[in-house]
Order: sequence, then structure tokens, then C-alpha cells
Amino acid sequence: MVEEILAYNKRFVAEGGYEEYITTKYPDKKIAILSCMDTRLTALLPAALGLRNGDVKMIKNAGGIISHPFGSAIRSLLVAIYELGVEEVMVIAHSDCGACHMKHDEMIEQMKKRGISQESINMMRFCGVDFAKWLDGFEDTERSVKGTVDLIVSHPLIPHDVKVYGFIIDSVTGELTRCV
Repeated sequence: MVEEILAYNKRFVAEGGYEEYITTKYPDKKIAILSCMDTRLTALLPAALGLRNGDVKMIKNAGGIISHPFGSAIRSLLVAIYELGVEEVMVIAHSDCGACHMKHDEMIEQMKKRGISQESINMMRFCGVDFAKWLDGFEDTERSVKGTVDLIVSHPLIPHDVKVYGFIIDSVTGELTRCV
């Protein structure tokens, strides 16, 4: 599959397919969106919001959440705010999310089936990794969005003038519902 992607990329570049996507690193709308990495949202979310390449900074991860106050999602938001001029943040979760109801113990069992040793898992625990906190999903999407918004708003390094909003997008229709 990767070879097919690479072959397409060569044609894309040779034919100038990139030209319509040329923009700057600064988001035109001064917005960062934290959203889920779900494949259904790849094209649906920008289309449903009327976004074009260059409009926003898009930060994606499993569940569209902030799992650690000093992890990569917050780091990306700080870069977007302080280096790229972002003034507003949209947290957008979605219906029927795969991160909803995830259980760390089930994921650890899958790890073992794929060859990860118990020794490696024990070492992670010894280093302070709380698998339940790190790998468990959430039960209530709206509550998850509100928690992520609250974490951003109350973060000591996020300026108070940055507006933060929370939404859930329908993963079929693209309808956006505001939570916060």
C-alpha cells in the first residue's frame, strides 16, 4: 500500500497537483482545532466547517482529548498560539468515537498478543505510566469535550484571551453541536 502512495505522490508533484494547496504556515482564520484522528473526519470535518487548506491549525489524536497537561497536544496548542497567531481553539469530538469505552486492560492483552512482553509493560508501570489513565477511553463524549475545554482554559501557559469552544460533530452528517 505504501508503494502505491509513493507512486501517486510522484505523479502529484510532477503534475503540479500541489499548487492549489500552497499557503503559509500561519492559519488564515487564527483558529486551532483539536479533533479526533478518526478516518471519517479526514475530509468531512473541513468540508462541514467550510475550511480550506491554510485556514486552521489541525491537531489530531485518539479521541480529540488532552491526556496530559504537558503532552504533545498542549505543546501543539502553545506553538499555534505563541508562534502562529492562533486566537481561538475549537475542541471537536464526534459521534460513535472509537476512543469511547476503550479499556486499558483489553489493549494490554492485545499488546501481549502482538509480542509485547510483560517485562516491557512492567517497566512502563515502574516508570510511572498509569495505563488506566493513559489508555482508557471515556464513557460520555460531551463530558470528555467539557473536560478538555476546561483543561485548556485553566492551563497555566494558555493566555486568558484565547477563546476555547467545545463541539461534537456527527460522524455521518457533519452536523456540529456546541457543548461548551
